[in-house]
Amino acid sequence: MRTKSGNIIFVDMDGVIADFDMAAALHPNRKNKGFRPDLELDFSELEPIPNAINAVNKLEELGYYVYFASTAPWDNIAAGSQKRAWLEKHFPDYRKRLILTHRKDLLIGDFLIDDHIWNGAGEFMGEHIHFGKYPFRDWNAVVEYINNKKYERKNRKTLRQV
Repeated sequence: MRTKSGNIIFVDMDGVIADFDMAAALHPNRKNKGFRPDLELDFSELEPIPNAINAVNKLEELGYYVYFASTAPWDNIAAGSQKRAWLEKHFPDYRKRLILTHRKDLLIGDFLIDDHIWNGAGEFMGEHIHFGKYPFRDWNAVVEYINNKKYERKNRKTLRQV
């Protein structure tokens, strides 16, 4: 049941709110041939992306209902639990909002904030905000864009009523 404006935002985790790349770059096995950070990292120990926590909270304040949509590596069974533990640590008020999927194109919502087009992100039926790419290089740009979109929608509704 939605308790907000009905607008739903899905937020990817790795590379969007959790700094996967930094953890991979600092991992002791990073120089080993065949290093697979998705199989060797503990996702619960990743650092937050700068401003991510404040930005997600701001999206909630704007009236959006935020879910976390992430893909857990199939060959890393612990990853799903680690991602949940990460969310419980950094977003304790967002209980039961984690969706693990390899098919983000099946999600129904207004926005998907993801740093890749893989796993269906590029075919998402709402608007895919490609985090880290121009013009969405950081969280400030993302929040500003979504806030402007909300303002535009509100003004369109008001104009229709006149």
